[in-house]
Amino acid sequence: MKYPILLPNIFNHPFTYESDVKLDIGNYVEVPFGKLKMTGIVWNEFEKKSKKNFKVKKIIKKLNLPKINKNFIQFLNCFSDYNLIPKGMSLKLLLLSSKAIEKAELKKLEEFENLQTPLKFELNDEQLKSLKEINKSNDKFRVHVLQGTTGSGKTIVYFNALKEILSNNNQGLILLPEIGLTNQFEKKFLEFFGFKPAIWHSGISKKKKETIWNGIATGKIKVVIGARSSMFLPFKNLKMIIIDEEHDQSFKQDEGVIYHARDMAILRASFENIPVNLVTAVPSVETFENIKKQKYSVSKLKKRYKNASLPKYEIINLNNTKLEKQSWLSNEIINKVNEHLDKNDQILFFLNRRGFSPNVICKKCFKKFECPYCSINLVYHKSSNNLLCHYCGHKTSLNRDCIEDGKCDYFFSGPGVERIYEEVSKKFPKRTIEIFSSDTMNKKSSKEKLEKIIDNKIEILIGTQLISKGFHFPSLNCIVVVDIDFSTQGHDLRGAEKNLQLYHQLSGRAGRTGKSATVYFQTYNKNIKMVSDLTNENPEIFLEKEIQIRKSNNLPPFQRFISLILSGSDQTKLEKESFKFKESLQNKISGKVLGPVNAPIYKIQGKFRIRYLIRGSKTMKLQNSLSAIILKYKFPTGIKLSVDVDPITFN
Repeated sequence: MKYPILLPNIFNHPFTYESDVKLDIGNYVEVPFGKLKMTGIVWNEFEKKSKKNFKVKKIIKKLNLPKINKNFIQFLNCFSDYNLIPKGMSLKLLLLSSKAIEKAELKKLEEFENLQTPLKFELNDEQLKSLKEINKSNDKFRVHVLQGTTGSGKTIVYFNALKEILSNNNQGLILLPEIGLTNQFEKKFLEFFGFKPAIWHSGISKKKKETIWNGIATGKIKVVIGARSSMFLPFKNLKMIIIDEEHDQSFKQDEGVIYHARDMAILRASFENIPVNLVTAVPSVETFENIKKQKYSVSKLKKRYKNASLPKYEIINLNNTKLEKQSWLSNEIINKVNEHLDKNDQILFFLNRRGFSPNVICKKCFKKFECPYCSINLVYHKSSNNLLCHYCGHKTSLNRDCIEDGKCDYFFSGPGVERIYEEVSKKFPKRTIEIFSSDTMNKKSSKEKLEKIIDNKIEILIGTQLISKGFHFPSLNCIVVVDIDFSTQGHDLRGAEKNLQLYHQLSGRAGRTGKSATVYFQTYNKNIKMVSDLTNENPEIFLEKEIQIRKSNNLPPFQRFISLILSGSDQTKLEKESFKFKESLQNKISGKVLGPVNAPIYKIQGKFRIRYLIRGSKTMKLQNSLSAIILKYKFPTGIKLSVDVDPITFN
């Protein structure tokens, strides 16, 4: 009997194979493909008939695993069509290194069973009301938003909702935006449920992933807490998806297979006919609009845990004070911080820039140091004493021969967290100080460092955006935003929304245990209203204004954007091809084509980049018409097309 088998490769269709054994849709099989053996899945449709005669090969064997359900197959088909990705590449996201894991050691699976007696957590009236609203229809697809002030106990509410799902021997998935959050989150989960969840992200070893993959496929593991890719795991009986910090930009996968994990998790839930809960302090504009349309239900937590008050805000106008040379902290801020330290408060200096300095210039030849492979500046990292490209990872020494005379003499323009660390160390020499960024917190020592911060053994933190993402630091009661002007500049469509979410999340780290807390904003901006709008206790005022701006300008979520980027190492060839490709798009697509133009970051990893933006209605017409054109169009060797549906950045 003939069967369609989808393989994890670049093809957008299954291949036809034969088998003497009866197979069902969703069965895992091993098949010959060229000289290789590959793992595939019995798909729900055959490839389109070809005029060529070809020999149908035999399936080698059926794998001993529960089949994936038809709903998941339909989801993968829809995922491919929506994001303009070959179906085989979507299947690759489900498999582990293109394989299915048939066996796992039972002993290794035991660590995900009951380990301790769960602690009891009492819910207040507001939390109980939200839980009741979440549980209203837990047996079918619906999207519910749990919106709560930072520190209001949202996690305990959705833990209770998940507990009810698990009591019937079902499985659940919790998506988190940052892998750095998992250690603290895992501890909280173990206290509440009494067993360990499976943690899934890029930092997990291959052997551990094999155990988890098999445990999920066979139903032995009940809960996965993971980053974006965990959404494609082969759950045997998935009955609830929770997306924490739903607004976070990190849910967008912007390399390789490009997709938005939040939106695709909602799509998966719709095919599986299960509930999905979006959890946030400040919803994304898309989610806010869906709440307004009553497409999503919502419950709100307005009180913080133990009625702790939200931090106060103070604006330090840098126009009224003179900073010392090569200093970024005003005397007023230093005095305020000393007052907090005297009260045993933990301090955070916030600056969303890694490294020591984002610009390095030679005083003699005025050469600015840029990445040879990307059209951006190299950032100086003093801790490793090198210049680093934050796009391609290129490293180079600071030791350079100057074209004028001898060695280059450097001037460092602008601060990064390492530079603020240096200044803070001079101002507060007797205090324990640590940097909290992706450079320091994705290491083996980060768990130990987190515990020190929680125990207030680290008095001053210098942090980037990473610190705003859901961490609980009981003693943190003073936050200094070194320069709010850095993050409010630029022409990003989502800039205002990102800043609203960032500063609400950031302020939510402070005053969580009831002690009074303050967030200080240093700024040269005379428009103080801009800061007060961003930090208003009710973020919906800002979101309403943003929705009106988007609506009047036909911007997302009222219209669909698709970003296309052509890249290649031959600049002249790329430019010629970009106009040729534009002609093939013009008048043949259900939308408006803008471009071609040079991308804002024109070169990345040695490849020049030209971008188009396609705008159209929020239907599949845009993707379908674009897919038909791309399928027929033959790009010259060395030129690659990347497609990003619903882009969140325009670099």
